[in-house]
Amino acid sequence: MLVGIVGKPNVGKSTLFKAATLAEAEIANYPFVTIKPNEGVAYLKVPDVAREFGKTSNPRSGYVLGNFRFVPFKLIDVAGLVPGAHEGKGMGNQFLDDLRQADALIHVIDLSGSTNERGETVAIGSYDPAEDVMFLETELDMWYLGILTKGWQKFARMVVQEKQDLCLSLASQLSGLQVTEEMVITAIEKLQLDKEKPHHWREEDLKKLAVMLRKKTKPMVIAGNKIDVPGSLERLKSLQKKFPHYTFIGCSAESELALREAAKTGLIDYVPGSNNFSILKEQQLNVRQRKALDFIQSNILESFGQTGVQKILDFAVFELLQYLAIFPGGANKLEDKNGHVLPDCFLMPPGSTALDFAYKLHTDFGKNFIRAIDVRNKRAAGKDHLLKQLDIFEIVAGK
Repeated sequence: MLVGIVGKPNVGKSTLFKAATLAEAEIANYPFVTIKPNEGVAYLKVPDVAREFGKTSNPRSGYVLGNFRFVPFKLIDVAGLVPGAHEGKGMGNQFLDDLRQADALIHVIDLSGSTNERGETVAIGSYDPAEDVMFLETELDMWYLGILTKGWQKFARMVVQEKQDLCLSLASQLSGLQVTEEMVITAIEKLQLDKEKPHHWREEDLKKLAVMLRKKTKPMVIAGNKIDVPGSLERLKSLQKKFPHYTFIGCSAESELALREAAKTGLIDYVPGSNNFSILKEQQLNVRQRKALDFIQSNILESFGQTGVQKILDFAVFELLQYLAIFPGGANKLEDKNGHVLPDCFLMPPGSTALDFAYKLHTDFGKNFIRAIDVRNKRAAGKDHLLKQLDIFEIVAGK
């Protein structure tokens, strides 16, 4: 599962990426600073379920802070884009190619209105960020349409002449975009297209199909960056009214990065997604650092409840993609053979069953599945039992 950070240059994409991953990402105030995609590991925030049993988890990957466990997932920051990206303008071709495998998108926009359509700095409030929302939709739709229509007539006639399954063939052709046969079937039925005569479909039909498949395969949350700049909150509210089909989350990527770096060096105690922090080494803070932390506390955390970055990450995976955080554990003992409490957590797609979880743990567990045991209530569950968020299951398998 991969989440992509997208947007035009100079809006804070790389800052948000670095804040989420603490990976080394070049950050500068000019267009196209990101040329090659940055790939890193970000973390989702979930309750530490071991606390329910009076224990604390010992994650094999990820970490625990306070009452929360942070579960890793892959994040990619792609090259910035400008209008005409699907035609190769700017870093368009590379941007779109890097996005192919992304399961969901975080679209970063500049709420302060100080970055124009080319990623250049302009006066605060002089650019309408609503333009960015519309132009990204257009670029993605035209990208999908271009892939769909390339050689369409030849493809359509071949499907008819050779009596191939249209939905299966089309899904195979678009598999690089994460399109499945089920998605194609649903879209064609909803658009009421004639499956027997695809060579008669109009360009408008293909465009509608491209848009529908794009929305399904690249769900998006919009990160409204620079929420602390005067006027940004009003612009955020306006965008939420203008585009009710999207979720907008205000954030300050710069503030989150400052907090996480200060926490990494031991200057403060900070749990991502929280509304406060504690200073641990007052004497080591210089005047500039103290002033910055005071600003973040009063202008970001107290005003908005959090910086917004963790909320965006969690929303992308748990709400857009509806993934589930599931823990393997023994019904009578939470520790593994090394004494580590609930060392593993797996992110499972929506609709996953106990059998799917067994296969996730090990192929042999899936093949020899007998039952699953809910660690909380000790009840047995069959292979078709649907998992729910934060479940803890022991898998019982034969030899």
